[in-house]
Amino acid sequence: MILRNRLAHAVLTQWAETPCSEITYQALQDLINQLSTDSSTTTIHQYLVAVRKVLRHALSLHLIEAMPEFPKIRVNSQSRGAFTPSEYWTILRCARRLAGKPYPDSSRAIRLKNNIRSSDQNMPLDLSMAAGFMVNAFIRPSDLRTLRHRHIEVVRGENTYLRMTLPETKSHGKPIVTLYPAVRIYERIVATNAAIGRANPEDFVFLPKIANRNYALAVLGFHLNWVLNETKLKMGPHGQPRSLYSFRHSAITFRLLYGQGIDLITLARNARTSVEVINTHYASTVTGEQNIGMLQSRRTKIHPNAA
Repeated sequence: MILRNRLAHAVLTQWAETPCSEITYQALQDLINQLSTDSSTTTIHQYLVAVRKVLRHALSLHLIEAMPEFPKIRVNSQSRGAFTPSEYWTILRCARRLAGKPYPDSSRAIRLKNNIRSSDQNMPLDLSMAAGFMVNAFIRPSDLRTLRHRHIEVVRGENTYLRMTLPETKSHGKPIVTLYPAVRIYERIVATNAAIGRANPEDFVFLPKIANRNYALAVLGFHLNWVLNETKLKMGPHGQPRSLYSFRHSAITFRLLYGQGIDLITLARNARTSVEVINTHYASTVTGEQNIGMLQSRRTKIHPNAA
């Protein structure tokens, strides 16, 4: 799906009728120049990856004799903007306050500009629940799209949490366990969905009445932008645009800041990512001042004669 979208958005629009044998170094450079006007280096790199996959397939079918040389592009990676705890609560309160209210624009304008149907232009209660769930469950926005009730098990014992066996993402397929608040959020979701007959094992957890799951995710993103604009929190302190992914970033960052004795391997495995990614994109936003108590702590001296 992602590969298809990337090809349709920027590649097939100009190369749909072009034989693979005519995709040369210069043609690739022209594509980069065209995309650079409104795309980040990360996005351009992703488009080139999509083109490379198509050309490799063409090579395997003997449609071309060799792969063309690809221009080198330096990716300037920028960590996604997380929220501070106070910003997170501001967003939750705003989303709850606006729940059920229509977007402050004409229905026709929203359909034309954002492709959101009239029936989905009221702020859904699902947004505030999805935001809280992501921060306490470490999931990606794509998981909101695929998550069904059969993927979730409530575990009660010495610790209470959700065990989630989600579809595999980015070569990670092991279960995820959540923080305790995710249990309470999920119980509210189940009660809300049960009221409309949508809490069966095969039903989707978020916006279950929308069959097109890519569209369901787009609806959540649309309404989140409304909340971020309303709270003036769309941009992070370093100019990073906030999105649904910022809740995942916040979930991992909050554990780094407030999790007692949390180790990166455990956190990475539970968040279905790598220690390297956490170091590069999540831990990079943690400052010394935010962990001032840890920095100022001192080891307790043990007297040599102590037992």
